[in-house]
Amino acid sequence: MCRGVTTTRPTRIALVTGGARGIGAEIARTLARDGMPTAICDIRYDQARSNARGIEEAGGRALAIEMDVREPDSVLAGAELVRHELGEVDVLVNVAGWDELKPFVDSDEQFWQEVLEINFKGGLRLTHALLPSMIERGWGRVVNISSDAGRVGSSLESVYAGAKGAIISFTKTLARETARLGVTANVVCPGPTDTEMLRDVAHAHPDADKVLERLARAVPMKRLGRPEDIAAAVRFFASEESGYITGQTLSVSGGLTMA
Repeated sequence: MCRGVTTTRPTRIALVTGGARGIGAEIARTLARDGMPTAICDIRYDQARSNARGIEEAGGRALAIEMDVREPDSVLAGAELVRHELGEVDVLVNVAGWDELKPFVDSDEQFWQEVLEINFKGGLRLTHALLPSMIERGWGRVVNISSDAGRVGSSLESVYAGAKGAIISFTKTLARETARLGVTANVVCPGPTDTEMLRDVAHAHPDADKVLERLARAVPMKRLGRPEDIAAAVRFFASEESGYITGQTLSVSGGLTMA
């Protein structure tokens, strides 16, 4: 008679930036449901704490940390607090992002700097802080949230699209450097997704409702994405089973982009 073999998997620690609301909040909840103690890092500390409290009430473990990804000292202090409270981070998900819709000719150096600091350099800072420990322990997952804007461009989002394209290139190079070291690095590119950030950006435009309607009509599935759609892709890349997949870019866009 064959006997079943029970395999106990190690507990993995996750850190999610931009985890207070929208896509980041749903990713944090999804990873916590999978049994990962999860650090929710965001400049919006009250919302991060609310999300962490909800996770714990549902039986998971979560830690809210006030973090500004634009500030190196804030990133390092937050990473150290996670190590102290939860342990070494195994799964890093860089979600924090920001944008405003405007033609490139109407943008300026200050705007460029803000977009790059949040959407590109923030992810560099977290990865630089946490990657050495992953390499030392021989296991890690880096999942960077880019955007289809970074793959195919997006009107009125030139600098944002450039930053998100840079995240894709950075992740592919990181994947090559860590492929033999037990660490994978992959990218999830949301299409238009119904989040507070999208609505904030849209409502800065005079015809906000029409902007959102046009976005939904452009999607073959005829709806905006939902945070849980993105979280499902991240969950896979963060899993034990995805260990032979690295350097990949996955669009979650309802068919809006198909290449």
